[in-house]
Amino acid sequence: MAEAFEFTGKDGQTLRGRLERPQGDLRGAALFAHCFTCGKDIFAARRISRRLAAQGIAVLRFDFTGLGHSDGEFANSGFIGNVDDLVAASVAMAQAGLAPGLLVGHSLGGAAVIAAAEQIPSAKAVAVIGAPADPAHITRHFSHVTDQIDQNGAAEVSLAGREFTISAKFLRDLQTVTLTDHLHNLHRALLILHAPTDAVVGIDNAAALFTAARHPKSFITLDDADHLLTRAADADYAADSIATWAERYLDPTPAPQTDIAEGITRVVEADPNGFLQDIHMGHHHLKADEPVSFGGTDLGPSPYQYLSAGLGACTAMTIRMYARRKGWPLAHVAVDVSHDKQHATDCDNCDKDNKIDTFTRVITLTGDLDADQRQKLIAIADKCPVHRTLEAQATIHTTENG
Repeated sequence: MAEAFEFTGKDGQTLRGRLERPQGDLRGAALFAHCFTCGKDIFAARRISRRLAAQGIAVLRFDFTGLGHSDGEFANSGFIGNVDDLVAASVAMAQAGLAPGLLVGHSLGGAAVIAAAEQIPSAKAVAVIGAPADPAHITRHFSHVTDQIDQNGAAEVSLAGREFTISAKFLRDLQTVTLTDHLHNLHRALLILHAPTDAVVGIDNAAALFTAARHPKSFITLDDADHLLTRAADADYAADSIATWAERYLDPTPAPQTDIAEGITRVVEADPNGFLQDIHMGHHHLKADEPVSFGGTDLGPSPYQYLSAGLGACTAMTIRMYARRKGWPLAHVAVDVSHDKQHATDCDNCDKDNKIDTFTRVITLTGDLDADQRQKLIAIADKCPVHRTLEAQATIHTTENG
């Protein structure tokens, strides 16, 4: 199931891609980087992404800046720009609930994911296909115009039948970036796939990458595959190998539970030996846990943190709605909420050992507001529905689904 996926690059440009979603259980998410000047729709990118999705891994493949359907100028991007694009893509995926645990790169895209991995905290595994050990390897494609680039700042070159502008910045990026430090600081599992007969990026590049990388690292030969994996069997083999290898590094995400009625929140125990819970509400999936100090694994907020988040979110929404209705210049609102239990000194029906829950709420209002407007916005916070629910006495009815 493929869908359009847009996000904003580092310099504000719109980058466009395709998100391949599994039809069944979601084993994890991956971010795919295409080869030099290729684009997201090249055969290998499409075939590998769809094959991984068929095996339960959601994959985002997108066009780098200035290529395909993405905005921006290719000449002003360069290798470092590709790395920035990958980091921006990972942030967008995380915001969509699909933080990438796996990075996959083809050719120069392989070098880019190695360089980007340090800036993508969710990534636990990196797989590269036919990747060069040195990004400057591709400069041989336009070595005949390097003097012109040095003199004029840019030059037009024909690559795979298409015209591209290669700028001095683009060339400088390729010549100054090395992967050795990135490999030493990778701290992620690395899989190198390469064909011994690759005529574009020689097998010696795979050897150099493997030697420089630290464990855990693995190598899989692609036998007589060509560099662009133009045969379906070769692309499928690469995808199957990556999916099998990456299984131990991916955090499975439960599939949406379609039998949940609207308005129902379902909490399912994820770890009988700990406290981790999967929370399903509509198409949203969240996790709840306890801190390590309380015997949990800290893979999600605690129940009281969710309660505080509900109060904070409702407060901010209520203030925004009131300011919008009044036409007041509220530029931004932020709410800090903390929770504690205190002795019920002001409780008429409480004994001396009883404690009540206390939520401390600190509201920050930004904008050209006068004192009266600020006072009224703070007062309206108490009208927040969640605030009223917490202050009122709620009734909980419990039954067993047997």
